[in-house]
Amino acid sequence: MELITQHQLPNWRLVFVSAESSLSTVHCRSESKYLYLDNSGFAFRLLQVPQDIALLHDWLTRDYAAFWQMQNKTREEIATIYQTMTDSGHAKAYLELRHGQPAFMAECYDPFLDRIGQHYEPQPGDLGMHFLIGPTTKPVRGYTHLAFQALMRFMFQHLGAQRIVVEPDVNNHKIHILNRRMGFSYERNVIFEEKIASLAFCTREQFEQAIQAT
Repeated sequence: MELITQHQLPNWRLVFVSAESSLSTVHCRSESKYLYLDNSGFAFRLLQVPQDIALLHDWLTRDYAAFWQMQNKTREEIATIYQTMTDSGHAKAYLELRHGQPAFMAECYDPFLDRIGQHYEPQPGDLGMHFLIGPTTKPVRGYTHLAFQALMRFMFQHLGAQRIVVEPDVNNHKIHILNRRMGFSYERNVIFEEKIASLAFCTREQFEQAIQAT
């Protein structure tokens, strides 16, 4: 896997404001090389456009990433998608690294300003998430579980989430197993144009209880 150069990046944290605000999440800047260093050895930084697009294009166009529905996208199209996300002010993409190597990508977004907010009543402190594990040539037992735990801690401890919201494809059985192991409780299915999604939630308390039980 190609090594991605570490850049000095602004450190962003997520601050939640009142439900009356049309923007429930605001990114604020401070200075740090990484946004977050997890005690399990994972480091987080913001996804960079265009520097990380070749890597992300490789991941998103592989067979295992079929549920992302980007397998026919060009690098330019993917760059546009993630630049638009970066510019939106209410969603960010992050790379998680292990030993300096990219391990996975995560998108964190504000449900108040996302289509999922039309299917339930978002609460202050809700934070949406999409998760894509990177390919590996040497599978390690439990690796995805550890990476997902680190992402959840990043969202609760660094981004300040009170509850994490996910809406994976109903047919994505592997992610449903992983979500439940992390403490997510599934509420119901919702219909999007391109998929039937399973709406699920996880509070910090649910996450901590699930981790203690494993």
